[in-house]
Parts: sequence; structure tokens; C-alpha cells
Amino acid sequence: MKFVIEKDALIAGLQQVVNIVGTKLTMPILSNVLIEAIADRNQIALSTTNLDIGMRCVVSARVAESGSVTLPVKKLASIVKVLPADGVECEMEDNALLRLSSGGSRFKILGLASDDFPKLPQLDMDQRIEINQMQCVRMLKSISYAQSRDENRYILNGVYFLAEENHIHFIATDGRRLALVSNEMPSCNLQKNVIVPAKTIGELERTLGIGENVRILMTDKQIAFSIDVKSDQEGGICDSIYIISKIVEGKYPNYKQVIPSASDYRVRLDREQLLSVVQRVALVSDEKNYSVRLKLFNNLLEVSARSSAYGEACENLPIVYDGESVEIAFNPQFLTDPLKVLANDEIYFEFKNELSPGVIKTNDTFLCVVMPLRIN
Repeated sequence: MKFVIEKDALIAGLQQVVNIVGTKLTMPILSNVLIEAIADRNQIALSTTNLDIGMRCVVSARVAESGSVTLPVKKLASIVKVLPADGVECEMEDNALLRLSSGGSRFKILGLASDDFPKLPQLDMDQRIEINQMQCVRMLKSISYAQSRDENRYILNGVYFLAEENHIHFIATDGRRLALVSNEMPSCNLQKNVIVPAKTIGELERTLGIGENVRILMTDKQIAFSIDVKSDQEGGICDSIYIISKIVEGKYPNYKQVIPSASDYRVRLDREQLLSVVQRVALVSDEKNYSVRLKLFNNLLEVSARSSAYGEACENLPIVYDGESVEIAFNPQFLTDPLKVLANDEIYFEFKNELSPGVIKTNDTFLCVVMPLRIN
């Protein structure tokens, strides 16, 4: 194996795949990156895996001889970052020793043979959905905060992907709130549902946005994301990225049962204004009484909080409302999480009564259901 590559391109590729490597590894080779030089395409492929999720990043290079090796990815990344020249020459001396040269610097890096590196499966391209990358990452960020972090409720430790009837739905819940976003997909005739682990969702949110579309490939056991990078994308040094992940096995709860079918109270609110008010008022809450109260009356929304430790706070927002006075309480974080990530200027807040869930909606296909707190 022998190739020459730009330093920035090699750094970009390593930075894409390094996060996959975990700390609790069952095999030493899982701390390594698989480097494959492909002479007929003048590309190198960088792959890492922790057996639950894998990533491959393809980068352009001038490849004189094809070959492969695995090297410690974190150590390699730290070395490449401090190389003195823009060009990096790499040549394999034997089965697992790579000679790396840049400017006046010379390194010989010991690795492991590539034969034992777990191969990343390739899924059937016919079983796929194609969606705009920016649209996909906006959808994920609008609901991913609602994933459960309780390992005892592993079914909820991820995002539920549901493809049906020319639509794709992303759902997340931790049992106390539920967020859902949908997107119309006229060309999609795939009927599929999988639970995508939280780690994979995090990698997608970090990676997406470097090209036009992402192809989502699904089977009963795995999900993959194939990403082509725009050649004119700022900082878009990688040619393509492929992420493959195991899914969370099990049956996702019936999320439709959680969504209220009707509401008696509904008001339109400015998203940023409501976010700011709730954040300010919640400052007087304490751990024992971490809540804010929302009261509707006389074309006003009163947001208040109190605690024995810090006192009380109250702020009014003008709204269009002429119904009866009603008050409901929530965990303030459950209100602010969706308000922080939505792009819409206006949202709708609705609920049926003081003990029923509150629902934050937008004009499009997003909603967040939040369970209320009992008012003392």
C-alpha cells in the first residue's frame, strides 16, 4: 500500500470516524481505523466500528499501490494534526507497519493486519428512502431530546423510524413526554419501522448537512445511511460517508395512544418569547419543586414559579384568549427543549384540562406531548 494525501483531507476523514470508537472494547482491533487504499479510484476508505455502529469515510488521494492496514485511530489522528507539511506520504513496509512522512517528519506506526477487522455490511439499495440531508437533521433535532436515557427502558433509548403510506415519521419518548415529526415522501413505497439507537442518532446529527440527500437503507436487524458529499461544500473534503448501525430490538409502544385526540384550550404563541419567559421564571424553581405554572385568562398567559428556597417569579405574555381562567403546571425543561430546536416563529399550545397532557404544535407536522405536574 502506497499513497499521498492532503493533510486536511486525512484529518477530516479521521475526525468523521473517530467518534465511533468506544472505551469498553472487546477486541484490540476495534480501537483501530481500517485504511484501504484503492488505486483504480484514487481514494482511501477509513472505517471504524464498535460492532454496534460502524462508519466509513471515503477521501480522495493519489494511490500508487492498493492495500490495507489498521492503525490506532486516536493516536493516528493526534499525529496527523501536528504534521508540518500539507502533504502526507504513506507506505506500508510490511503486513502492519505504516511509514508516514510529511515535511521533515518521519513516523513508523505499528498496527494490526486488516484481515481481522470486522467488515461493514452493505445493505440492499432497493430497500431505501431518500431524503434531503438538512431536512432530515432538522427533523431529528426537533425530537431527539425526548429519547429516554434510562437503560432499564432500552426500547425507548432511541428514535423510532416509521415509513408508511408515502410518509416518514420520527418519534421519541421517555415516558413523560413524546415528540413526533413527519415528512411527506411521495416517492416512498417502503413499509418499514425500526428503532435507531441514541448513539447513531447523535452521529447523524453531527454528520448530516454536508451534501444534498441521504439514502436510508433498512432491514429487520440494521439501518444504514449513505451520504454523498457536495464537491463544492465548504469543508467538504470527504467524498462519501456510510454509517451502519444495529437497531434496538423490540416492539415500540403505541405512540398514538399518548397523543390527545381533542383539546378544550388552544392558544398561539411566539416561540422565542415563550422560551425566554419560561427560562427566566424557572430560575426560582428548585429540585424539590421544579415546575412552572401556565395560567390563561383575559388575553394573557401568566407564567409563574415559586419555591421555598428562592422565592417566586411571574411574567405575563399578551395572547388572544377570552375563555375561562385555567391553570396547568409542567417541568420547565420539557417545555424549553422543543422550543430551543424548532425553527418556527409561531407555535400552538393546547390541552384539555388541568390534569391532561399539554401539546406543543407547529403549522407543519410536528408535535410534542408533555405530561403535566399536579398543582399543590
